[in-house]
Amino acid sequence: MTFWSLLIAALTGHFALHLTIYNRLNATGLRRSTIKRIEKFFVFTCIAIPIYLFLRMSSLVVEGESLEPLAHVELGYAIACVSTIAVLGIPWLAARPIVGIGTVAAKREVTVHHVQNEIDVPLALTAKGRWYSRIPGNQIFDVAVERIELPVVGLPKDLDGLRISHLSDLHFTGDMSREYIRYVATQSNLWLPDVCVITGDIIDSPACIDWLGDVLAPVECTFEKFFILGNHDTRVDDPDLIRKAMTAAGWTDAGGQCLQRIIRQTPLEVIGNEWPWFDAPQLDRAQGRASQGKAATFRMLLSHSPDRFSWARKHSVSLMLAGHTHGGQGRLPIIGPVLSPSWHGSRFASGDFFRSPTTMHVTRGLGGVHLLRLRCRPELSLLTLRCI
Repeated sequence: MTFWSLLIAALTGHFALHLTIYNRLNATGLRRSTIKRIEKFFVFTCIAIPIYLFLRMSSLVVEGESLEPLAHVELGYAIACVSTIAVLGIPWLAARPIVGIGTVAAKREVTVHHVQNEIDVPLALTAKGRWYSRIPGNQIFDVAVERIELPVVGLPKDLDGLRISHLSDLHFTGDMSREYIRYVATQSNLWLPDVCVITGDIIDSPACIDWLGDVLAPVECTFEKFFILGNHDTRVDDPDLIRKAMTAAGWTDAGGQCLQRIIRQTPLEVIGNEWPWFDAPQLDRAQGRASQGKAATFRMLLSHSPDRFSWARKHSVSLMLAGHTHGGQGRLPIIGPVLSPSWHGSRFASGDFFRSPTTMHVTRGLGGVHLLRLRCRPELSLLTLRCI
């Protein structure tokens, strides 16, 4: 029993350790080819080490021997994996969505649209897309339109009720028809937002750049449309081609910038942070703070990744909007998301969070290279900001 208990604990820690590495690896700014090579190595070790340990330890059980024949490195790795359960497991459990630590209680009205049933043309254009769309339980074409009353600490009274349509992770790969995002854009327009934002990962295939004017130019709002790029946009040899196409479609490039705007007679800074894939903006930390009786400047940050949460707090950002994590792509009952390309793991995979002075909304996004979503529908976030 000691052998098998140790083996089960070691394997649990082993997989937890590899999951931690995977999530953090995909949060880096390394080149995609480098990330894929490292991933292949860890996929190999993730599979090979358990097989080796199982065969090694089970042979000792059969022969009735103790653990002494195990090499120090084998036993040391097993102990390290067991320790990993306590070191990583407790914070991981505390960060589960059901616990609700650090989250914002925002009112939600969710309407699910089975887009393929509402559109006459096939949404899956390729064999890959058709194959994935037939997987039972796959929600890739089931868009959740989420109308969210988001309380924001420090929101100026004149901005109470401001409506923001938040799109992210469109992932134009060519596997899914542009009609899918066109449908989402129509849902956004019906809501009549004041501001529209896209927080990165727009293009995966250069051939889809020509879609942008056709699909995203018709997106409407009463004030202005802002966008930034994400890590998948670097798959285009010249990401500036995306920026030019988006600008031509009527969107304002906020990437790496701090844009000064006036909305409802209220000064607003719209900041775009695409780090670590592109340059981060240079800001005066003190400018967003109240001083000598002067009201603080309201700062809204568009960040592709929720990993810029600490940066937002340091720079007195009141509202941060992010994507990138796709809600984990799949969510287990009660436990919630497991996979998430973030330095925080699945802590900020999706939802609403607050750490003074920043309120952060992370959307599950609309598309993906991996055309599989389980218990994790694509999301169009329609945010109504509310004073607290």
